Amino acid sequence: MSVLTVLGIESSCDDTAAAVLRWDGAAHVLSSEVSGQTDLHAAFGGVVPEIAARAHAERLDLMVELALQNAGVALTELDAIAVTAGPGLIGGVVSGVMCAKGLAAATGLPLIGVNHLAGHALTPRLTDGLAFPYLMLLVSGGHCQFLIVHGPESFERLGGTIDDAPGEAFDKSARLLGLPQPGGPAIENAAQEGDEERFSLPRPLLREPHCDMSFSGLKTALLRARDEVMIGGNQLKRQDVADLSAGFQAAVRDVLAAKTARALEAYMAHSPAEPALAVAGGVAANQALRAALQDVAAKAGARFTAPPLSLCTDNAAMIGWAAIERLRAGGSADDLTLSARPRWPLDTAALPMLGSGKKGAKA
Repeated sequence: MSVLTVLGIESSCDDTAAAVLRWDGAAHVLSSEVSGQTDLHAAFGGVVPEIAARAHAERLDLMVELALQNAGVALTELDAIAVTAGPGLIGGVVSGVMCAKGLAAATGLPLIGVNHLAGHALTPRLTDGLAFPYLMLLVSGGHCQFLIVHGPESFERLGGTIDDAPGEAFDKSARLLGLPQPGGPAIENAAQEGDEERFSLPRPLLREPHCDMSFSGLKTALLRARDEVMIGGNQLKRQDVADLSAGFQAAVRDVLAAKTARALEAYMAHSPAEPALAVAGGVAANQALRAALQDVAAKAGARFTAPPLSLCTDNAAMIGWAAIERLRAGGSADDLTLSARPRWPLDTAALPMLGSGKKGAKA
């Protein structure tokens, strides 16, 4: 097809999103609508799966209608309907899949189930037109992986986190410091006034000669440093919070920078014609982390790119784009037996990093 117009639907966590994408020789995001749920979960200090699923069910049809309206596209003008089929909170994923199935059944349009992680991994193709293969650091609230992106459905994992993802560690650490959610922006803001050298926090696995990371112990070290400040009934002062935030952010930055340098070495061994490092996911919005990764890429002689924040965090534009990539590569659509998957690793040949269970490998 010379022109493709696709509706994308995303509901894997706490953002209900719909978007319309068009390919006519170039990529166009005709609309991208996101309805967040921060207010619904604020009192609980994190996302409550049941509340998220209910909100998705209530909002999905409204977001689809809004996306089509703002794109100026009717359902009959679409070529396919794409939806996140996993991984994610299963209630939310089911809500999106059922909505997409209903639309596909009613219109007769092809249905395409997209891996949420593939959406993030392919976003630099949408925003910057990167050539395959490129190195992707996917760093978000639920995931952290180094991937060589060889093609629309070909991913090679070089390493990732063996426990908490960085975004999850930021959220938990923010709660320890009495900062609001989401924790990433809260810690970044507090760290601007802090001294990153006041507290000696560890850099887990930094000296290990692989690309795997661990952030759970860093979070525990932050807890102990906080408790030492509060010995004798002392209260955390604003400067204490700023210094702890700066120290934590610096530790995450140093680990990601060092591991990215190792991943780049492995990637460059493939002799890519146009070497590039891309970073995506909500944590990619952190300016200190982004600056460190830019420096690492420059030293390796690789182009650095990061999508705009609206396409770094969860959105439906990346889901529609992943479907367009599949269709352009000659991939097939799914049928109405498409199932929601809470777990769905991109590199199925790699050993599970976080263990496995009845529903498959976690990552």
